[in-house]
Amino acid sequence: MKRLFFLWVLVGIAAVLALSGVRSQPVSAGQPQAAFESIVLDFREAPLETAQIEQRVAALAQQFGLSPALNSEFSAADHVYVVKGDRSLLDRLHRSQFAKFTEFIEPNYVYATTFAPNDPDYRQQWNLHSIRVEGAWAQTRGKGVTVAVLDTGISRVPDLAKTGFVPGYDFVNDRARADDDNGHGTHVAGTIAQSTNNGYGVAGIAYEASLMPLKVLSRQGFGTVSDIAEAIRYAADHGADVINMSLGGGGFSELMQEAIDYAYDRDVVMVAAAGNESTDAASYPAKYRHVMGVSAYDAAGEKAPYSNYGTGVDIAAPGGSTLAGSAGGILQETLDRRTGTTAFKAFQGTSMAAPHVAGVAAVIKSMGVRPPEQVAAILERSAQRVQGDRDNAFGAGRLDAAAAAQLAADRLPFWPWLWQFLRSLVWFEPQSIAWKDILLKSAIAACFTWLLQQVSRFSWRSLPLIAGLVLGAIGLFLLKGVHIAVLPHWPLRLLGSALPELGGIVWNDPRLNPIFASCLIPFGLMALLLSHPALKWLAIGTATGTAAFLTVSLLESPYVLWLGTGTPALAYLGINALLCLGIAAVSVRVAADDARRRPPTGSS
Repeated sequence: MKRLFFLWVLVGIAAVLALSGVRSQPVSAGQPQAAFESIVLDFREAPLETAQIEQRVAALAQQFGLSPALNSEFSAADHVYVVKGDRSLLDRLHRSQFAKFTEFIEPNYVYATTFAPNDPDYRQQWNLHSIRVEGAWAQTRGKGVTVAVLDTGISRVPDLAKTGFVPGYDFVNDRARADDDNGHGTHVAGTIAQSTNNGYGVAGIAYEASLMPLKVLSRQGFGTVSDIAEAIRYAADHGADVINMSLGGGGFSELMQEAIDYAYDRDVVMVAAAGNESTDAASYPAKYRHVMGVSAYDAAGEKAPYSNYGTGVDIAAPGGSTLAGSAGGILQETLDRRTGTTAFKAFQGTSMAAPHVAGVAAVIKSMGVRPPEQVAAILERSAQRVQGDRDNAFGAGRLDAAAAAQLAADRLPFWPWLWQFLRSLVWFEPQSIAWKDILLKSAIAACFTWLLQQVSRFSWRSLPLIAGLVLGAIGLFLLKGVHIAVLPHWPLRLLGSALPELGGIVWNDPRLNPIFASCLIPFGLMALLLSHPALKWLAIGTATGTAAFLTVSLLESPYVLWLGTGTPALAYLGINALLCLGIAAVSVRVAADDARRRPPTGSS
């Protein structure tokens, strides 16, 4: 019983010590923290006398070079002192000898009056509430930042009357005034910087920022790569801090990438819509390096049914869904294309999601964060994570304006933004690789290899054989998903391709070239290498791997240049697959005969 009693006493003491220790532990650095510029120290009154407490305070001031002061004349009885300091000093005080003389040491957090704008329809903007925009407004509202809107232009609707504008340009009609003749661009601009707290209409995110209207899309909503690339350069040269591109299409453009790199080198943050095709890849320009691709979610926080996902998606923002009515859309004042009058309309799309990110980026920029890789790192690090997002529908997570602004105020640590910068130089897109095809080709190549081994009745294993199988069937496939900022992508696509894909892969043509998708390369390699003791296995593996590639192509309705997708193409691939297998089989027989004729001392 005595042992049990002492055990309970020890447990009780341990619990008390643990609880007392918790109070003096610094707040976890992994969570976004509230703002503070000073620290509160509450010294214990017992068993120390007032004079002894003052001695401790003097010693602390001398050791840390501080000037502790009572919070007010009413704090003398409780001995509550305040010192200027940041999180680093807070941690040092927690670890110092003075912690044992205090009841607690904690941040002197800064609280502020809460702000909700008086725009009457602000309550209908579920999208701004979902990103916690009021928490960002407690820090700043985008003052001093310019956001370029590359779209159908911007019309000065009444709810943009108090929004700042800088000169823009109409690249579609080659004129200075970039008015909207569609309504899309005005709606997008409203999300970024709709006049707010003006007693009218709705609110915008960075409503103290200035807008730069750049018209690159026609009345019908179409625009060319050359106009968009020129507008990006114009924005960078005329003081834009953020560029929003709620537009997209297919096809990689060197001209566009050069313009994006040009703007990025001038510290411009670029944001683009991921696209509305519900496909497993963002459209361009969201997919370019140095551009943040934005997918869309609905009012329930779920992936919007139209939103693209996968490769190129960096973050998700409210895009809305009007399937159940306009209340689920994104509400802003815009131009009614049919009547030419203004109206408050609820739209849906990744076009509506992108300006949310651009607006929060403007807020972060206005807090003094300049490098675009730092802005991107803050946006992604502060996003609300989505568990089980296997398809990368949300990227880093759902946009959180309040957490992003707080993280910008606390200043992001060195490593996250350095990692973001390095990732912008070299990155890997696993979603761009057809993993199922690779597994199927590998399996068929393995089956063909086993069959040849049975036919030859000869046991053979070698690294050159495996290398040939990989080159013929799947190529150095991982290189296809690798991007290096300082290099064009086509050399990596070339090195990451199977032999039958050569040629077209350089210019991103999905059609198989009949010259390469044939037995020509395996036959040439066999003629050159069959007499070599080791490299002949590379040639045999290449022929077997190419046969596997062509066999899988037969199952996928391939498109062969000059032959189309019909019977001629299928017959051509099938015949060449059989010829490749025949070349491999004959070569294995030759290799087996050579091995049997070799003297026993030279055999392996």
